[in-house]
Amino acid sequence: MGKRKQRHDEELSAPEISQADALEMLTDDEAGSEVSSDDGQVDDFPELNGTDSDSESIDSDDIEGLSQEEEGEANESDSDSGSESDIPFSKRQLHPQSTTIISDITGHPKRVYPEIEPDYDSDSSTEEDPNRVGDVPMHWYDDLPHIGYDMNGKKVLRPARGDELDKFLATVEDPSSWTSAFDKNSQMDKPLTAEELDIIRRLHNHENPDANYDPYEPMVEFFTGKGKEEVMPLSAAPEPKRRWVPSKWEKKKIMKIVRAIPASTTSDSRTQEVYALWSDQPSSFAPPPLPAPKRPLPTNSESYNPPEEYLPTPEERKEWEKPQDYLPQKYSALRLVPGYDNFVKERFNRQLDLYLAPRIPTTVPKLPFSCFTSGHGRARCVSISHDGMWAVSGDEEGNVCLWEVNVGRAVASWKFDGKIGALAWCPNPETRYFVVGVEEALHFLIPPNVPVSPASLPPAPAKPSPVKWITPPSNSRSEDRPILTVQLLPSSGLVSQVAWHRKGDYVATTSSGGTQGGVWIHQVSRRHSQAPFRKIRGAVQAVLFHPLKPHLFVATQQYVRLYNLAEQKLLKTFTPGIKWISSIDVHPSGDHLIVGGYDRKLCCDKPYKVLRYHTRAIRSLQFHPTYPLFASSSDDWLPSKFSMGRDGLGVLQVRWNPKYPWLVSAGADGR
Repeated sequence: MGKRKQRHDEELSAPEISQADALEMLTDDEAGSEVSSDDGQVDDFPELNGTDSDSESIDSDDIEGLSQEEEGEANESDSDSGSESDIPFSKRQLHPQSTTIISDITGHPKRVYPEIEPDYDSDSSTEEDPNRVGDVPMHWYDDLPHIGYDMNGKKVLRPARGDELDKFLATVEDPSSWTSAFDKNSQMDKPLTAEELDIIRRLHNHENPDANYDPYEPMVEFFTGKGKEEVMPLSAAPEPKRRWVPSKWEKKKIMKIVRAIPASTTSDSRTQEVYALWSDQPSSFAPPPLPAPKRPLPTNSESYNPPEEYLPTPEERKEWEKPQDYLPQKYSALRLVPGYDNFVKERFNRQLDLYLAPRIPTTVPKLPFSCFTSGHGRARCVSISHDGMWAVSGDEEGNVCLWEVNVGRAVASWKFDGKIGALAWCPNPETRYFVVGVEEALHFLIPPNVPVSPASLPPAPAKPSPVKWITPPSNSRSEDRPILTVQLLPSSGLVSQVAWHRKGDYVATTSSGGTQGGVWIHQVSRRHSQAPFRKIRGAVQAVLFHPLKPHLFVATQQYVRLYNLAEQKLLKTFTPGIKWISSIDVHPSGDHLIVGGYDRKLCCDKPYKVLRYHTRAIRSLQFHPTYPLFASSSDDWLPSKFSMGRDGLGVLQVRWNPKYPWLVSAGADGR
């Protein structure tokens, strides 16, 4: 092995020396002139020791130009490394020598290596022990005294941090503290470099974080100019056949549209699809009916060979009270199971049901309801608060009850001397009171536990009004008495309707008598009342404010007129075709109007439609404030648990709850 290696070293060294003797490396400057330091001789290379190729020694005679100090240092290094160079390379100690000790935990011997002590010029000599926790969320260490582990596996304790006062004092003492950022990994503030501060400044100014980026640099036109045009296409694939052959699918689509033109069945997909809401026949666009519920899967007790624990004992068979349609029975084989005993009887009863009791589908579902009973006369009117939590009702005997809708509990009640014709909550969400029309007066009532200061009440009017506004003195105010009373003219009659403006400052009332048609508009903030009409044809049945415009709807016996209150002129007259109008209502958008009459008709204006769903007189109508629904009440429609009112009257008024999917009604039976 040694001879072969020696021969290999000689073959490698021979050509290198011959090439060094034959070649002469010159720079660009030396190629044109002769070099004075070069006398034409070639420097001798040091000989290579073929016997020991792994070790090399430098002879002091071959080194020229060294000073005596350098020669001394070289001799000292040669003397120090002489002992090490004499040791063969295979026997040198390359790694630190380990020691064997007995482990205190396992009791077995283990090797221990000395700790590595880095030199001064090492990369880790001046570096602090970093937190080698890795890519781990630091909030895992919030409840621990350490924040991670170093390279040796030891815990890195959490550095002490001061309170807010210490942070403020640090910013005062150190002007460069604002240029530091908190490092979650080391749990301390580290200063930011100038490059990082420049990036933050650029991001704060909505600039590009790269300082070398030039947004106004000239555009490089790669494919413009002579010699820069693209000669080869981006794709060398051949043109597909579908690009120059007519499409069969498009031909079928066009022919289908052409054939549909004479029949006028073309439809534009961009237009909104319109559904026939008022058609007698059900629309074909309706969703399919729900499938019948599936029967539950058979259990172990229904098996022909059930387990023993499912079989009843003779005592249990005698005490069986039919909690289910069968008793579990056990058979050794399926062929021994007899036929169903009641098959013929049940099939016969089914045929009788189909023959004697045909099923007629009904459109009125069975809905749960709550019943509020005041125990007095007819519940003439009802109203819901703007938050949907309270309801107030009034009857013909002068009783007003305040109800909590969620519970159905009567919270408070008031008693008046006279018949109550109408009542309504104020729609202003900042106030909480309601108005009750008793005979020829309006009473403003506040629910209990609602504080009202004298400053919140409207001041006295400067100009006297024909309608008296009466305010009780502050020392005599109580929850049982109204805070404000409006006394109408003696000939006005019973107040039959109270309609609020959407802002809650104006309220319109209609009465059964009076020369002005019984219509009054009251402004609460000014305590002023006025009659908008000197004389009106016919008896006024109902009035309503437009929800968005300064318009007023006035319904007489056969007509509905729309007036502009700002310009004081008539805008439009509606003729619904009803002999005697009983009630009207306007959609919250102001685009739709519904009219109900005592002749059982219900009319809509857009689209015009006459509905005849009631068999008796219609008493009340109302649109839902958010959903596309409206409710109508009549003397014929009553829930099955209600009894018919006096004199054949039914539901006198209905009102939607603005927050919950509930409908509140006032019936002639007092509920």
